[in-house]
This record gives sequence, structure tokens and C-alpha cells, in this order.
Amino acid sequence: MPDDLVTGEAVVLELRPATFASRALALLIDFAVQFALLSVTFFALGLALAVLDPALGVTLVLLTVVALLVGYPVAFETLTRGRSLGKMALGLRVVRDDGGPEQFRQALVRGLVGFGEFFLTSGAAALISSLASANGKRIGDHLAGTLVIRERVPQSGAPVAALPPALAGWAAGLELSALPDALALEARAFLGRARQLHPAARRTLGVRLADEVRARITPGPPPGIDPESYLSAVLAERRRRELARMQLPGHARPGAYAHPTPYAQPGAYAQPQPQPGPYGQPLPSPPAPTAPPARPTPPPDAPFAPPG
Repeated sequence: MPDDLVTGEAVVLELRPATFASRALALLIDFAVQFALLSVTFFALGLALAVLDPALGVTLVLLTVVALLVGYPVAFETLTRGRSLGKMALGLRVVRDDGGPEQFRQALVRGLVGFGEFFLTSGAAALISSLASANGKRIGDHLAGTLVIRERVPQSGAPVAALPPALAGWAAGLELSALPDALALEARAFLGRARQLHPAARRTLGVRLADEVRARITPGPPPGIDPESYLSAVLAERRRRELARMQLPGHARPGAYAHPTPYAQPGAYAQPQPQPGPYGQPLPSPPAPTAPPARPTPPPDAPFAPPG
């Protein structure tokens, strides 16, 4: 189940803790790599012990064991910001409890405690701790303040509504203050599953929602627009304004959309000023350009066409 966390910048993060099975499989991959390296290293040390001092040989063996069983996970998770070879293969990552990337301090605590959890207790301590934790944390995660999450997860939820460029000018003038959140969420849910509905039910529900939204906002919909495109444009403009109020980087602020020609504002066509002629006399003013005829707008109480 996703775990919603709020960072210090008031940004909500949806973290998906890794399952016990995926963590166990990633751990088996890491163990296989570690023991393969241990086998190769011990073989090389066995050949070298014939000419080395026995005390030096024991020291090298201990250093090798510590380097591969503790240094391997610490180095990998520090350099890759929370991933080992096994976690890379399974799409997992270690992050801090606040959602930030894992650092050397957290990786060192996890590595040192993990040596005791996996090798001194044969994995029993890690198993009990993971099963007792709602997020699958082992003892090392509790002490380091970390969490193993899934990076590769299927996208879910309704897609973000899109605003067609041709409707940008109309949408910029919408009055959305009377649109309730519940109706907006219902419309967004409808757009997310519209393709799964029977065509007749899809048309009926789309017309009903579009009429309810139309009754609460002004101006009315442009002529000829279908209910789903109307709902998508309204929701996209609503989201754009919310992001602009939050002043999130990369999002347009209110009024950023230019008004296209069909929805030109009064005074958009300025009258040219007479220019002086070669002898000081003003030249005759050219005829003022005229705005294209406005498209007819349906009356506010005109509902969308009922399903055929």
C-alpha cells in the first residue's frame, strides 16, 4: 500500500514500500555476487598463503570478509544512491524516511547492522523485523531511518486532463470558483475510465457531467464541442490555476495563455495612428482592420445534446 509522506517543503510523496518477496530476491542476488567474489578471493589467497606469513594470511582473510560482506552493500548503496546489484535488478531503492536519497551514514548503519542480522542470526532477526513492520523494515532500516521502495511501478489513476490549444483563450476566461471539488473529482474519474464504458453509458454519463459543470461555470461551452473535450478543458484549466497559485516551477501562472483570434478581447485591434507625409502633411489613415465575426455562443441554459 502506498505510504504518503510530507517533506519539509510540504510536498506530498507517494512511496510504495517494496514487498517482502522482492526484497528477499534482491538479497539473494546480492548474496550470490558476494559469495562468488569471496570464492575467487579465497582461491587467490590460498595460493598466496604458501609464501605469506600465517598471521598476515589471517589478516587478509578477515579484511576480505569484512570488505565483501559489509563494504560491498555500503559502497554500492552510497555510490548509486540506495541501490545494490540486486535492487537494480528488481527495481528497488533505499530512501530516507523523509523521501530523500540515502547517504553514506545511512548506508553504513544498514551495512553494519545487516552483517549481524543476516550472518550472525542466519537472517532470523531481519525476517522477524520485516514481518512485524508495516513497511517491511528490518532492524537496520529502523536504526538508519530508511525505507526500501519500488521504483518501477505501473502507472495508475486517471490521466491528467489536456487543454487543446484552440480552447486556451476560452479557458483563460472561465469563472471556476463555483465548481465544487466533488464534481471535479467525479468528472476526472469519468475521463479516466471512459474507454472502459459501454458507448451508450459513456455518452449519457458524459452529457450529465458536462451539463452539471456547465451550470456552475461561465462562460458557456464553445459551439460544437463534445462533452468529454469540454470536461477535459475545464479540468486542465482548473489544474493549471491551482499549480500557478502554488507557484510551482515550470508551470504557467494565471493569464499565461494568449487569447487566440476567435476569442480576442476588446481593444485587441488597436487603431493605427496617422503618419506624417514627406511634406509634413499627414497621410490618409489606412482602413482599420476588423475583427473576425464572433462565433455564436449557446445560451447558458442550453444543455448538451442528449445521447442519440
